[in-house]
Amino acid sequence: MSERNTWIRSLHDLGLAAWFGGSLMGAVGLNGAAKDEGETDLATARISSSGWAKWAPVNAAAIGAHLFGGGGLLAVNAHRVAAQQGVAASTVAKTAVTAAALVATAYARVLGKKIELASSSDPQDAEKAQQHPIDTDKARRQLACAQWAVPALTGCLVVLNALHGEQQRPEQQLPGVWERTRPATPFLMHRS
Repeated sequence: MSERNTWIRSLHDLGLAAWFGGSLMGAVGLNGAAKDEGETDLATARISSSGWAKWAPVNAAAIGAHLFGGGGLLAVNAHRVAAQQGVAASTVAKTAVTAAALVATAYARVLGKKIELASSSDPQDAEKAQQHPIDTDKARRQLACAQWAVPALTGCLVVLNALHGEQQRPEQQLPGVWERTRPATPFLMHRS
């Protein structure tokens, strides 16, 4: 009898959807609109920084939901990871890509915050920026790469999630378990 894990799966999937969709929309829509509307590089940076700063708490909640849901799914499917051929490999791949996406997201936020401070009209922010000067052109180029890396990596997670879904089909589970246990079968038969 199969057990349903609707809430955990929903947290996992909705969190990933928001993380992927928000990062893609930001890279395409927000940055594009800021470039169109900003009359100077400074104005473009302010518009873009403002939008990304407003998105940051929602993004953090989405990532948290995805990670919590992913941990829950791993816990309830631990038997499949151990017993079904191919599931452990796809789980390791998904974990590695998730880690890379988290690093890219954090790096983008750090760079974005630096650019936000450097482009701010607030005297306190300007003072902080002067204490830690940065090469804003270099930081913008790095930020652009990081902001595109996030939807690329989270898009890979969507594909790996689809693979996990396919591996859960009943017609995939039994052959996968058989392939994993088949090498031990001759040993078991000789002991009888």
